[in-house]
Amino acid sequence: MRRATLSQPPRFALTARDRGRITLTADTGAVAHLFVLEADVMRLLLLAEGYVTSPPSWAIAPGAEDIAEPGRDRMDVSGFACPDFTCDEADGTLTVATDRLRVTIALDGLHSRWEQRGEGGWHVITQDRPTQAYDFGWWDGRAHHYAARVPGERFYGLGDRTGDTDRAGRRFRLTNVDPMGFDAETSDPLYKSIPYLLVADAEGRCHGEFYDTVADVTFDLGQELDNYHGLYRHVVAEAGDVDRWIIAGPDPRSVTRRFTWLTGRPALMPRWSLGYSGSTMTYTDAPDAAAQMAGFLTLCEQHDLGCTSFHLSSGYTSIGDKRYVFHWNRDKFPDPAAFIASYTEAGVRLVPNIKPALLRSHPLYDAVATAGLFVADDDGTPVEAQFWDEVGSYIDMTKPEAAAWWRDQVTAALLDHGMEATWNDNNEYELWDARARVHGFGQSRPAAEMRPVQPILMTRASRQAQIAVRPETRPYVVTRSGMAGLHRYAQTWSGDNRTEWKTIRYNARQSIGLALSGVSNSGHDVGGFSGPAPSPELLVRWVQAGVLMPRFSIHSWNDDRTVNEPWMYPEVLPAIHRLMALRQTLIPFFYDLLHRYHAEYEPMVRPLWLDFPQDPQAWGEGDEHMLGPDILAAPVMDEGAENRSVRLPAGSDWVDVWTGARFAGGETARLSAPLDGPPPLLARAGSAMLVDLTRGGWRPEPMERGLWLFPPASGALDWSGVDDQGDGHGPVRRWHLTGQADAGQVVVTLTCEAGEGERITLLLPPGDARQLVVQGGAGTTVEHDGRRGVRIVM
Repeated sequence: MRRATLSQPPRFALTARDRGRITLTADTGAVAHLFVLEADVMRLLLLAEGYVTSPPSWAIAPGAEDIAEPGRDRMDVSGFACPDFTCDEADGTLTVATDRLRVTIALDGLHSRWEQRGEGGWHVITQDRPTQAYDFGWWDGRAHHYAARVPGERFYGLGDRTGDTDRAGRRFRLTNVDPMGFDAETSDPLYKSIPYLLVADAEGRCHGEFYDTVADVTFDLGQELDNYHGLYRHVVAEAGDVDRWIIAGPDPRSVTRRFTWLTGRPALMPRWSLGYSGSTMTYTDAPDAAAQMAGFLTLCEQHDLGCTSFHLSSGYTSIGDKRYVFHWNRDKFPDPAAFIASYTEAGVRLVPNIKPALLRSHPLYDAVATAGLFVADDDGTPVEAQFWDEVGSYIDMTKPEAAAWWRDQVTAALLDHGMEATWNDNNEYELWDARARVHGFGQSRPAAEMRPVQPILMTRASRQAQIAVRPETRPYVVTRSGMAGLHRYAQTWSGDNRTEWKTIRYNARQSIGLALSGVSNSGHDVGGFSGPAPSPELLVRWVQAGVLMPRFSIHSWNDDRTVNEPWMYPEVLPAIHRLMALRQTLIPFFYDLLHRYHAEYEPMVRPLWLDFPQDPQAWGEGDEHMLGPDILAAPVMDEGAENRSVRLPAGSDWVDVWTGARFAGGETARLSAPLDGPPPLLARAGSAMLVDLTRGGWRPEPMERGLWLFPPASGALDWSGVDDQGDGHGPVRRWHLTGQADAGQVVVTLTCEAGEGERITLLLPPGDARQLVVQGGAGTTVEHDGRRGVRIVM
């Protein structure tokens, strides 16, 4: 074998063809596998040394809820259709194509040009930089890939990142750190590593690119320039192979759904996980923590505020001023089971904080070290890392015995006492010691080569423990850190944000970036976690934004040790009370979105252009977002504002949810947004949303199911939705509504699978005086309701 040089790059030849794959072998010993997995999904795995150096994948799980240990073999094609494809060689190039995706590879040097079929034929979507696109031994041995960059290209995704949703012109370092108080506009890196891009060209045609690596990786999307190479973008992973997946579009929604499917089926959480979740570090850090926690329930009841869960911060594990995972502080909580039962009786689930590192002074440290369950060096000595106020060592979740120990601890310390959930926190695995090695399921390797795998395995182990103890109950797991595929196991949030006005704006864009990267079930610490206490105005605006995200939690560790609570400012408590009641009203709507996410991979939070790609103005950065395909949320994010303008996407008419006012698509609506009112919300004309019509409050009556209708001035209605009992028991109800509206009436037909004996109230928007006529089948009773609608018993 010869050594590749810049003047004589490797020459590849086609050497094998198998199901879903062709193999190219170079005269230097390099090997490239091209996988044809779906009509719209291909993958290039480049092995510069001729063999796989990356660990098995924990990201790729087509339509699956889990991956078996030790991870997915890089050559595995199970779960894919592996369709027929053409493979033609001519003039030193190889062209491989399905009816949706085509790649042309130069056999000298492996330069690749990718095309997708769209309106007007084939369109180039990406191609390698003409000069040295890969490292074939002339650089540093890391996994480099350079692609040509085209003016007008936009880049979205990369998971949990700061700043605007379009990443063009920026450089990002994807590793996992704990950046408490991060600047939501500029800080990098953050908690999660998802090396995925949704790429849009100047015309709005999209495709997806995923680099399946779990090493630290850097993306440069145009910040770097070098005159010798033209315009380019660059991805470099610190270890492993170039494993690049291409997903054809051109529709951005279909690309997003395909990538979500590729990385696994989203977990279907219990409905209670979508309600208000209280939290603060201050309560459990206090010497009278049990009294503080009891006081929270008392104040919720006193102020008539509904709460479905409480994220129990780590102070319940303290000894002195330090935290010891799985250790109950019996001075603060003498009877954990009784404490947990008090919350259960109030209808509030506790979600306990757990951390994957044991401090050196932890009572269990020596036993765990003796059992060899920590990340260690070559000699088996546990590697120490800075963790909170002391050094400690991380549990090695790639060692089956360590994961089993973890499950046992979750069970004995938490679940056996009555807990139903786990909050997996501080799990970034910040191991910077080059001596640190992980077990790797029997294939030891440097810890840095699998950093984001550890938090996902921690989360997976916590979920497994919950399922083992309560197999009849849907598990609720939340994680701060992770990688592509974390949505198979957990809900997430943006971490320890800082209390600033701009944080609301950029947190919303973080949610969009996560959703485009497959992780839709997310939210933020409302009010800000770190920094000064929010002003009354900022708190209200943050709650307005928070009730329009899948995860809604008010959480804090303010610099002055004040606590972000709904009642912290009496002057705005009435406004907060109405917003909390609104959240309860919207829980069925979010639950419907969660079902669609789980079953159909539909993102819950989405940019306007995902549903309106043909509207050029929808692609601009804005302070509004879609919730599902039909609801446009436009919360206020500027101090002192009392109204806001929203340019509505063209292609649909819109209805103001609160006033019933109508707007044409493409029109700019000026919406009133007083501090004491609800956040601006618009619905696509012809749509509907499931809601809870109870008044909300501390102990709401059993849910009164309602359907808010948003009929057009004239034309059709067509809506479908899903709900159930919320806990995995009972039938799944699938609703479908069709109808027609004109100037005088709205005539609809509503059906429900598995819906015998169901009750629902249909309501028109405020100010809509048309007659609502419901056409039901046999056994359907229709009654007029005093709230501008009709009540139906099916």
